[in-house]
Amino acid sequence: MNKINTAIEKIRKAERLALEYQDYGFYLAFSGGKDSQVVYELCKMAGVKFRAYYNVTTIDYPEVVRFIREYYPDVVFLRPKMNFYKLIIKYKSLPMINRRYCCKELKEYSGKNAVVLTGIRRAESNKRAKRNELELYGHKYSDTLDQFNIDKEKQIVCVNGNDKILFSPIINWEDKDVWNFLRTKKMKYCQLYDEGYRRVGCIFCPNSSPKTKKLDRIRYPKVEQAIKQSIKILCNEGKLPGFKNNVDEIFDWWISNKSYKVYKAEKLNYIIKFD
Repeated sequence: MNKINTAIEKIRKAERLALEYQDYGFYLAFSGGKDSQVVYELCKMAGVKFRAYYNVTTIDYPEVVRFIREYYPDVVFLRPKMNFYKLIIKYKSLPMINRRYCCKELKEYSGKNAVVLTGIRRAESNKRAKRNELELYGHKYSDTLDQFNIDKEKQIVCVNGNDKILFSPIINWEDKDVWNFLRTKKMKYCQLYDEGYRRVGCIFCPNSSPKTKKLDRIRYPKVEQAIKQSIKILCNEGKLPGFKNNVDEIFDWWISNKSYKVYKAEKLNYIIKFD
């Protein structure tokens, strides 16, 4: 209960900052996942002004889209200028963990000149463990809401006009805190969590585990085939050397989360025969 009250208090305190940028208040980055559900509900409990937006990535889980439309009809859907498959061709490569251009093109373009509420939590990954409660996107970070210099940061944001302030009110919550909140509130959540998924972002997300991607292959073969069509185009352009234009092998390597060298070394070991 302390974490809930603390989060509500911080959201209320940050509303003044949000209203400095947009008359509708907070820009809530809503993914349809459990964390963004918690933030949405906390905003309701805090009684603050906000609008919730969902960035369509074109490789969205259909279960997530249906869930949002049914239980969060007020969420605004934003569609990208270019779909995921065309982005592969544009960037002449597949997105990787250390080069996730897909996030930049399909998600991070929105929320400009606003205070963006996110469901980011440090417990999610080692990378997110380094994130802060309040950050100025593209510039220096600030550790806490109390330390954030509103006047100074507002000048930076307004000069550029494309920046945004990221505010993560549940950044210190653990998984158990999130699930306890949802269950206490008797809130519905996306069915994928009960079907082996820990994250419900994008199908074949570079950040997903190989185990999750195996589930994706079983459930969404049409998405796999569409990605392979983009890979084939890259092969015809000579952009993916080393696989002898073997589209299936390239896809297998991509979803393995392994480096090219490690993947190739393991493949060679697989075919060695001992008498």
